[in-house]
Amino acid sequence: MLLPIDHVVAMKPEPNAVVQQIGEGQAIPADKMALDIGPKTIELFSEEISDARTIVWNGPMGVFEVPGFSKGTFKIAHAVADNGGAISIVGGGDSVAAVKAANVADKITHISTGGGASLEFLEGRKLPGVEALTDKK
Repeated sequence: MLLPIDHVVAMKPEPNAVVQQIGEGQAIPADKMALDIGPKTIELFSEEISDARTIVWNGPMGVFEVPGFSKGTFKIAHAVADNGGAISIVGGGDSVAAVKAANVADKITHISTGGGASLEFLEGRKLPGVEALTDKK
């Protein structure tokens, strides 16, 4: 599992917010919030994605709805879409909105608005809706 190593931060997720990049090993200031992943993280994640054969993505990288904080999410969406040799699964309403906003939804193998349910299904848990459809009495 990879975790972000740098971040884009601001006081609020607003279009005209003053942004700051927080590098590896630096703490996010108490008066700011992480609103996107930084350029080193984008590069790290994109490299890993390019070699993957199965990609499961649940949750955007930042507040992609605000232009100043969309770069990480859109770059990762394109990295997933560009890996034509992988099975790519995107789950969750925000993630679905992100791949659609990045104009790459047609290059994703499977898209589900059920984020938590998708993860539970991959864990092997029984989902009530699926069970009702497959229940043989």
